[in-house]
Amino acid sequence: MNQLDATKSGFLMCIGLCIFIFTFIYVRNTFSKEPSEQKSFPDTAECGVYPDELCSALFEGKSAAPQIGNFCQMIHQPEMPDCIRTPCNCSTVLKTLHFITRPLSEEEGNFSLAYIITIHKELEMFVKLLRAIYLPQNVYCIHIDEKSPRYYKIAVQTLVNCFENIFISSKRENVVYAGFSRLQADINCMKDLVNAKTQWNYVINLCGQDYPIKTNKEIIQYIKSKWNDKNMTPGVVQPPHMKHRTHLSYKEYVHSGTSYVYPTKNMKDDPPHNLTIYFGTAYYVLTRKFVEFTLTDVRAKDLLEWSKDTYSPDEHYWVTLNRLSDAPAATPNAQWEGNIRAIKWKDQEGVAHNGCKDAPAATPNAQWEGNIRAIKWKDQEGVAHNGCKGHYIRDICVYGLGDLQWIIESPNLFANKFEPTTYPLVMDCLERRYRLKVLQQAEVPLEAHWHFQESNYFNMKLNV
Repeated sequence: MNQLDATKSGFLMCIGLCIFIFTFIYVRNTFSKEPSEQKSFPDTAECGVYPDELCSALFEGKSAAPQIGNFCQMIHQPEMPDCIRTPCNCSTVLKTLHFITRPLSEEEGNFSLAYIITIHKELEMFVKLLRAIYLPQNVYCIHIDEKSPRYYKIAVQTLVNCFENIFISSKRENVVYAGFSRLQADINCMKDLVNAKTQWNYVINLCGQDYPIKTNKEIIQYIKSKWNDKNMTPGVVQPPHMKHRTHLSYKEYVHSGTSYVYPTKNMKDDPPHNLTIYFGTAYYVLTRKFVEFTLTDVRAKDLLEWSKDTYSPDEHYWVTLNRLSDAPAATPNAQWEGNIRAIKWKDQEGVAHNGCKDAPAATPNAQWEGNIRAIKWKDQEGVAHNGCKGHYIRDICVYGLGDLQWIIESPNLFANKFEPTTYPLVMDCLERRYRLKVLQQAEVPLEAHWHFQESNYFNMKLNV
């Protein structure tokens, strides 16, 4: 064999060996994978009757549904409705956006709710929230962050102009996360609401990334059955590790699109009127008489002034006032009402958490009651929930497709937090299911434009 033939022979043997190795690795990897890993991208046919069939699978917790859903929502990108994208006349707005235009039962018609909605972005999400909770017997105050872009303010104002019972807050704030401006935004709306024509019974505050789990009828029945003529302000006496929020003086910084709250070196004076400060949640359900009390009582006014340089004052202001024994509809010495904030209580150590890593909190003297917000907190992962299937922002889960079953099985009235631009199918599924449930409970003839679609393909029970 000459040198050329030997070279050719070696080259061919090298190629053969490479092919053998490649084939061996490919076969081994293919058959060692789980079935769900073998098919990285579902076929478009697996999207089924989109989105209803896929939504049903997600609500039922089918294991393959989130992977298929993530693929399907990429190829079925939802289009923003015309009346959000471009101005429409009001008649078209009502029909195109599927607003319900009559009370759905006598009970609901005789029990009006007021809503405060604070928004700053995600126009489409705001519309989804508004049309879900909208009913003509209710009243709605919208607070738009003063920092929001002009086009956003114009779009919201254009939509609001089509409704007599929806209005923009007469005074707007540059809202800073955890700052006094967030509390002031709610109070601005309350001042407007007490002068509104609608004689509402309770007020509920929402943000633009909330969405209802329970229908208007279910919310009213929950309030009547457990909280009739009482306020819902979850909270306890301020724990030691939260005292820095009200012992130090804080300031808001707003400049060139950046905003935050920062502590100073100044210590605050004691609370006015020797008030005991409580710690709770920024979310509430309040009676009209209590709202009027907070706007007129000297203790409420002085506490508000004292709270201007505290950290996240909306998490102590409402609950502190509601613990006053002479406040209207107050719940003094109340239970911890609501699953809203993640707190490690000492008496739950080893049961609900793995112990406190800082100063211990005060122990509540009663059971926790009430259901206002379904929130997946990062530090409750593995205890109160099975993890966030979307992603966390400030330790709060932005819900993904794998969270849908957990959401609808929650006893809470509302859920937070949603981003339809990131997870569009999450909102598509929730919206469709919620509207079907609302119409299923209606006690009046249904109008055609109330339906999101002519027919539905949900293969699950809606009255979960």
